[in-house]
Amino acid sequence: MIEIDGSEKSGSGTILRYSLMLSCLLNKELHIYNIRAKRKKPGLQPQHLKTVEAMKFLTGATVEGARLNSKEITFRTGNYIKSGVFNWDIGTAGSTTMLGLALLPLGFFADGPSVYRISGGLFQDFAPNAFHAKHVLMSLLKRFSLQADLEVLKPGYVPVGGGSIEIKVRPLEKGITPLRLREQGKIIKVEGVSISSHLSERKVSERMVTECNKVLNKRGLNADIKIINDNTANQKGAALAIWAATDSGCIIGSDMAGKIGRTSEEIGRGVANNLLEELDSGATVDRFIADQIIIYAALANGESEYAVSHISQHIESNLWLVKDFMGAGISLEGNLIKIKGIGKKRPKVT
Repeated sequence: MIEIDGSEKSGSGTILRYSLMLSCLLNKELHIYNIRAKRKKPGLQPQHLKTVEAMKFLTGATVEGARLNSKEITFRTGNYIKSGVFNWDIGTAGSTTMLGLALLPLGFFADGPSVYRISGGLFQDFAPNAFHAKHVLMSLLKRFSLQADLEVLKPGYVPVGGGSIEIKVRPLEKGITPLRLREQGKIIKVEGVSISSHLSERKVSERMVTECNKVLNKRGLNADIKIINDNTANQKGAALAIWAATDSGCIIGSDMAGKIGRTSEEIGRGVANNLLEELDSGATVDRFIADQIIIYAALANGESEYAVSHISQHIESNLWLVKDFMGAGISLEGNLIKIKGIGKKRPKVT
């Protein structure tokens, strides 16, 4: 059994999600306690409970303690991972991308192709931006020899939610190729997506782009940003995501969601300055992707290497989990992360 104290390291939901991934992929029983102990609202909130329920369904697991605000669960996974078309509704503005990215590794080891359709929130603070996940993470996964795609079906914002995404994932055919990105290289293009809902009369999407490029232009950069004025969302909202591609194969992103009191110009400047900060650090992946890809590096057949701007709490937590509970080799040389994977392969379908 895997025993995990959820109050360790970041004490956040990322420990719960990674622990569940490890349990499902390694086919080991999990007992996790002190769930989200360092958060303002500890225990399982709706989006975390939905993750437990979705993984239970996909693996045929039995679970004890899976209820709202629970701080402890025991998860006994089945010995397979289902494929097919699945629908989950978080029921709040909880992050669809958080749930989708937690389920994604399972899809690569499922017994066939899968489609995950998830309803809830798409753009909010402290959660992956859906466009960042589509254009940055999904692109980098190809370097791991993994095939997946994400589509935004309907935007959703805090506090109403009501948005939806669709993730299509193909099962792994051979082993996972390690990712090697030691050098940032030269920037060859900067792209992005600026979206706002029910705000076209205020030109919010356009204003975010204008302010973002004002900052980038001072550094000799200009972003080609797609402008979306949406009228399908259940409420007003906005978000901006950009990413820089380099000649060494890096894709480094930055994003920010709108909220009451946060101006379009503030979002544009913030996103641009955050991207420049990542680029100036010499990082080869951005700080958010850095913790999201740890699981794939730990599963790969060989050693992955990539540089980060700094070691965040989420990076620290995820490295701890894959080292202590998966057996991946971890080393740090300054801000260069090295992960020697366990060479996990997909079970043969009989």
